[in-house]
Amino acid sequence: MPRILMVASEATPFAKTGGLADVVGSLPRALLELGHQTAVVMPRYGNIATHDWTQAWRNVVVYLGRHAISCDIWSKIERGVTFFLVDCPWLFDRWGYYGHPDDHLRFGALSQAVLAVIRLLWRPDIVHLHDWQSALVAPYLKTRFAADPTFHGIKIVYTIHNLEHQGRFGRAVFDELNLDPWLMRPDFMEYFGDVNLMKGGIAFSDAITTVSPRYAAEIRTPEFGCGLDGFLGRHADKLRGILNGADYEEWNPATDPHLAAHYDRDNLAGKTECKRDLLREFGLPLDNMDRPVLGIVSRMAKQKGFDLLASAAWEMMNDDVCLAVVGSGEQRYEDLFRGLASAFPGRVAAYFGFNNKLAHKVEAGADIFLMPSLFEPCGLNQIYSLRYGTIPVVRATGGLDDTVDGGTGFKFWGYWPHDFLLATRAALDEYRRPEEWTARMRRAMDRDFSWSASAKMYSDLYRGLLGR
Repeated sequence: MPRILMVASEATPFAKTGGLADVVGSLPRALLELGHQTAVVMPRYGNIATHDWTQAWRNVVVYLGRHAISCDIWSKIERGVTFFLVDCPWLFDRWGYYGHPDDHLRFGALSQAVLAVIRLLWRPDIVHLHDWQSALVAPYLKTRFAADPTFHGIKIVYTIHNLEHQGRFGRAVFDELNLDPWLMRPDFMEYFGDVNLMKGGIAFSDAITTVSPRYAAEIRTPEFGCGLDGFLGRHADKLRGILNGADYEEWNPATDPHLAAHYDRDNLAGKTECKRDLLREFGLPLDNMDRPVLGIVSRMAKQKGFDLLASAAWEMMNDDVCLAVVGSGEQRYEDLFRGLASAFPGRVAAYFGFNNKLAHKVEAGADIFLMPSLFEPCGLNQIYSLRYGTIPVVRATGGLDDTVDGGTGFKFWGYWPHDFLLATRAALDEYRRPEEWTARMRRAMDRDFSWSASAKMYSDLYRGLLGR
């Protein structure tokens, strides 16, 4: 079976800001079960301690413009998967994983260090890149190192987790990345005078995937293409959508260590105790046990539909519901929930920040989960919600449309507050009919979005690229 080396900016359990980390942390293990040898390369951020890692190589030198930068490589086997950390404190030991003005240098260094890992430590058959932060590996391999026998025959798979974030930088940074000058053209990496790293990943990969079939179709349209719909159309022959899977070892109400009580589809009694525990955790009165609890776990941004939430929230609260929120993001949306908590005392509570334990408690303790996204490449929380019997209300876009159906959740299509309210009220109406609601919960919990099917699709893709 092909050996697979994944490259990403984050992966659980070492670094996480969103769903990308969940995918890179769990897909390699699913591939391992199919017989693949798998490894992951990522940065060593300052919050990752290396006391139980092995120093695999010292003083790997990468070149960025006129700078020669030294990196060390650490390795560790985690649940059968080999992880490599690229250790360069000057670039990665700082506050926040992203959003720095020299991100092009940081992830350019990561990409060049990947070539050193391949040359010195772990040679794969397939290099699987994730999002713009690893995209430079593709043009490096297919241009400057195309004739190097070390890399002969290696194929590249490039996965787009969110097309909105493309790694776009001013023209001045191009020379710092040590790329051939002819790549600064519209059919490769130039984008309206800027350099676009994601375009390099798309142009020089052997296969492109997105994280759901619906999103693979959406990004070829002007509405969802983020300016790259035409470019992706020219590479459509190598584009396909493979739905992300869920890690049911972590997200399973029958075994979840974060819950006050366990339950499954055949014995739902524990979910009532989880609802009571959630209210206590948020400091909300227990008389909310008689109300439907709406849950949200999300980054607070327009992409996640928070402008829609802002328009509908006050009217929604008048339907005598309780609201429990975990997330952080734009200040205006955090202020929205502070205002709601003041206007509806005892019925609204929000935790601002990332809290994995609390996220699990919301998934288990809420009755209804809200995901009114403007667009959603895949989404994992709706998949977790289904497994926990917490009925999702979602906008029919991307992976939300692929994973939620009329028998398990409630969907709306137009991006208007009225549409969102209608779908939420349909859920609330059924919630007040216990027999129908319980049947829906059990149908939702029956749905299987484990990695087994998706990993098989990736395995078939890898072997197809290699002619096996």
